[in-house]
Amino acid sequence: MGRPAGVSGADTLAAIRKAAIARIDRFGYEAMNLRDLAADVNIRVGSLYNHVPNKQEFLAGLLEDIMRELLADLDQQVAGLSDPEQCLLQFVRFHIAWHTARRAEVFIGNSELRSLSAPQYARVIALRRRYETYLRNLLLRGRKAGVWQFEDARVTTYALLAMLTGIAHWYRPDGRLSQARLIRLYEQMVQRLLKPGGTCSGSPRA
Repeated sequence: MGRPAGVSGADTLAAIRKAAIARIDRFGYEAMNLRDLAADVNIRVGSLYNHVPNKQEFLAGLLEDIMRELLADLDQQVAGLSDPEQCLLQFVRFHIAWHTARRAEVFIGNSELRSLSAPQYARVIALRRRYETYLRNLLLRGRKAGVWQFEDARVTTYALLAMLTGIAHWYRPDGRLSQARLIRLYEQMVQRLLKPGGTCSGSPRA
């Protein structure tokens, strides 16, 4: 079956991407069968190859798109903010909301890096580093202003990202705590960790 009348190539590609995310999330990239993927979007396998000529390059493009969307959404959320504390709280809210709403993409982005070639891996990692750099620079600005206290900016960045991203592995919309409640709890934890005299703070280092 070809593309239905009135359905654009962009619509078909979006449907393929959605179906691929669901399949990779459930079965893993290696087990994703292109014939099954074509059936998911109700097109012929030959038509699928117009959009997915190379399975591995499709995965690389998917992971790059996920990171670009994350970066664009972050830019939008923090636009106009300059105070380090406000920026950090907005980052926490954004990160948790984005990663819980798009749990499957987060899982794929972390688990399927191993399936990329070295050049593909480098492209995706470069985008991930831009996200990490935003948070690290924000932390450094806050420390310079005397707002926070910590010893190593890079380690602190990785620790905060691991803590915040971890929610995506266990959060469920019908769980005991709402997303809004979880965000408030994590805002409090992050502030306590970074405040001078906080539970995990250390002596600042130039």
